[in-house]
Amino acid sequence: MTVQVDIQTFPLFINGKWEPAAGGQTFDVFNPANGDLAARAAKATAQDVDKAVQAARDAFDKTDWKEMPPKDRAKVLNAIAHGIATNAQELAFLETISSGGTIRRVASSDILQMVDLFNTMAKFVQTYPFSETLPSPPFPGPAHNFIWREPIGVCAAITPWNMPMLIATWKIAPALAMGNTIVIKPASYTPLSTLKLAEIISQFVPPGVINVITGPGAEVGEALVRHPKVDKVAFTGSTEVGRSIMALASGTIKNTTLELGGKSPNIILEDADLDIVIPGSLFGVFLHSGQLCESGTRLFVPDKLHDEIVERLVALAKTLKPGNPLDPDTTIGPVISKRQKETILSYIESGKQEGATLVCGGNEVAVPGCEGGHFIEPTIFTDVTNDMKIAQEEIFGPVLSVIRYSDVEEAIAMANDSIYGLAAGVWTRDVNKAYDVARKLQAGVIWINDWHMLRNDAPFGGYKQSGIGREMGKHSLDAYTQLKHVHTSMVPELHKRSWYQILFSNSDKS
Repeated sequence: MTVQVDIQTFPLFINGKWEPAAGGQTFDVFNPANGDLAARAAKATAQDVDKAVQAARDAFDKTDWKEMPPKDRAKVLNAIAHGIATNAQELAFLETISSGGTIRRVASSDILQMVDLFNTMAKFVQTYPFSETLPSPPFPGPAHNFIWREPIGVCAAITPWNMPMLIATWKIAPALAMGNTIVIKPASYTPLSTLKLAEIISQFVPPGVINVITGPGAEVGEALVRHPKVDKVAFTGSTEVGRSIMALASGTIKNTTLELGGKSPNIILEDADLDIVIPGSLFGVFLHSGQLCESGTRLFVPDKLHDEIVERLVALAKTLKPGNPLDPDTTIGPVISKRQKETILSYIESGKQEGATLVCGGNEVAVPGCEGGHFIEPTIFTDVTNDMKIAQEEIFGPVLSVIRYSDVEEAIAMANDSIYGLAAGVWTRDVNKAYDVARKLQAGVIWINDWHMLRNDAPFGGYKQSGIGREMGKHSLDAYTQLKHVHTSMVPELHKRSWYQILFSNSDKS
């Protein structure tokens, strides 16, 4: 007997309503855990981009949204947080069946972080310095001067497939907190949870404040970034695509923030507590099957402890079993797609060819009940040198490179020898020593005796080619405003004004 399963089709979300794509086309969204069709989504066109941007433009220009007092805006953000919590079960399910993130992580971590982010932004917006009064200077004369921070306008957000729902909120929350409107283009692999999120948020904001368009990045994403009525672009994704986004946005000189790739170094010092280091380092690289930009994929190990650390890493890694991400007991889910799986396996082969030693994993793995899924064993290489491809390029998979070092300065030098600078870590019992190492590491976030611990009240972003700007924290709000200086002269007499003396004083004498 064949069981017919109804496949839901998700339209675009524009101006507070569900809309089919102008061309009437859709694309398939697959579950990476089994390869099954999970849903269909509307395939937007340039016409749909225009419609979404215009809706955002009208909501910004023609409603009172941007003028809402901070106290009232905080209430909106708190209401959104409550709406997310109320719809947590559906959001987590949609996220899991499209991204492969384990329900264990999404429900217990991602949802809580999203709720906390909107509540945190609600606190920040009430004390944010929208207006600053400057002291009256002796030159050029008595005057009242203000600096105003105003919303920047229509924001375009392009989000990745690894943590689509959570990363979307990193852009939505500060944009709304500052009174902007937004058009979001989620990755084609994972549009479902973002569409549902927009529907939830739309209950608390005017139509057009939040819009979601879905479709291929080469068409929809580029049209959005190029659009003349878009004032700001926020992108999270690979460094390669980030370069293209930056070039496209330059055509209209758009304000741009980029959160890009990483090859994060994780340094173990000789006095570290290995009982914490071993599971902590594996958590740093194998969470979400290594598909996180800040994953600690380069592990720097002192010669003295190398063999013991590797032995313990391998033993613990072998206890991690990939499984169905909807099973609450599963800790390691699939990678996003067949294409990504093949890319990761090609990197593993590259490591072997360059002379690294494969000591754990390295293979595709079959998971009972998830036939057709894209699973890779947790993988560890030793005998890795810092110039190898697997040590320099972002693999975005469950692959750890163990690199020996003889002294701490050598480890720091190798850690900084990268085009990336997103995150880094240090493991030691000596906090002062850790701070000394942290000062020397070129990265936007440093974890000491921990990993992946991002906070909604602290900035996140990278050095070098890991990006421009910061997300989360008070600093993220600045990126969604523009500065205006207002000067009011308090000099009543014409002849006492400094500019009059510069240009007109001689004409009086004649």
